Amino acid sequence: MRSRVIGCALGLSLAAVASGALAADKVSDGVVKVGILNDLSGIYSDFTGRGSAVAAQIAIDEMGGKVLGAPVELVAADHQNKPDIAANLAREWFDQGKVDMIADFPTSSTALAVMEIAKQKNRVTMLSAGVAMAAITDKCSPLSAQWMVNTYALAAGTAKALMQAGKKSWYFVTADYTFGHSLEKDAAAVVEAEGGKVLGVSRHPFPGGDFSSYMLKAQSTGAQVIALANAGSDTVNAVKQAAEYGIGRSDKQVIAPLLTYITDVKSLGLAKAQDMYLTEAFYWDYDDRSRAFAEKYFAKMKRMPSASQAAIYSAVLSYLKAIQAAGTDEAGAVMGQLRSMTIDDAVIRNGKLRADGALVHDLLLLQVKKPAESKRDWDFYHVKAVLKGDDVYPKPSDACPLNAKG
Repeated sequence: MRSRVIGCALGLSLAAVASGALAADKVSDGVVKVGILNDLSGIYSDFTGRGSAVAAQIAIDEMGGKVLGAPVELVAADHQNKPDIAANLAREWFDQGKVDMIADFPTSSTALAVMEIAKQKNRVTMLSAGVAMAAITDKCSPLSAQWMVNTYALAAGTAKALMQAGKKSWYFVTADYTFGHSLEKDAAAVVEAEGGKVLGVSRHPFPGGDFSSYMLKAQSTGAQVIALANAGSDTVNAVKQAAEYGIGRSDKQVIAPLLTYITDVKSLGLAKAQDMYLTEAFYWDYDDRSRAFAEKYFAKMKRMPSASQAAIYSAVLSYLKAIQAAGTDEAGAVMGQLRSMTIDDAVIRNGKLRADGALVHDLLLLQVKKPAESKRDWDFYHVKAVLKGDDVYPKPSDACPLNAKG
């Protein structure tokens, strides 16, 4: 009897060793490492920051903390919105830390810098906050996914809605760097294609401080829409300072932030943000699935997730599911699996990952509620329309060699 017990225990032990060895064969270094690289302390920390790491951990926990029998580990760091710091951290993570995938990048310059290094190292990048079109055009990579949205899709949703409401003349207040230029260019293209006119542009330093002169100049042009091609606290400060001068408080002239997160509306307050139209990829109160994820997030952060933070959850969850389905964490195989999947979770609906890295999926056209319409904290939006991905995302660009016609 004793020999049977010993034999059984030995058999289980050998099975465990074999299982561990099998996982090690399928997973490089015997562990899957996910990195979150973003702004932990600066202008974009509110809609990315620590909340992105929390969202990633929720996804990891939902997978049981393992994939293919190997543990999943999470690391996070602050790139301070500087591409050189982001590049150095990425090299260190890839070479010494054995990180397999890095996500987030709230500044497009940091995203583009890390994308190139990841391609050289055969690792994956998933841009949840880096929205510049360059990531899916001339700087595209077979190992990168722009997981949430891009400047064209954001611009197309908001601009088309305002143009249909008769707002034909536009003036842009733009952050003077890659992201701002991209957002301005894409929105202007939509405006002009729809028969509108751009009356002028003011470009401000990044990050900005005093926006009053830019907003007063925009007001003086008589443009029906003052479009903000910036993000984070730049957007918040521009809207606040405009409100002090009564700018954008009438039907004749409206302010349209082209990239606005729910955290921005929270900072502004409904009294200042009310009636603004915006395009978002995620709203926590959209349906039962979005609310279920948001409540998990709220339990940890005591606030609702931004669309960018929600995107991290979807990106990490999809990445781990792709490893499971592919049977390996090798970057090319995982990306191939992601492109074969339909992404449909609590955050992304009807998503398909294109060859150029664009994740095309449904977006939401939202209008900010008046204070009296809000029933609870974070109850900020009316959902005006579901925007089908094929209607708002740009067509594949010839500038990306991955789109070459076969």
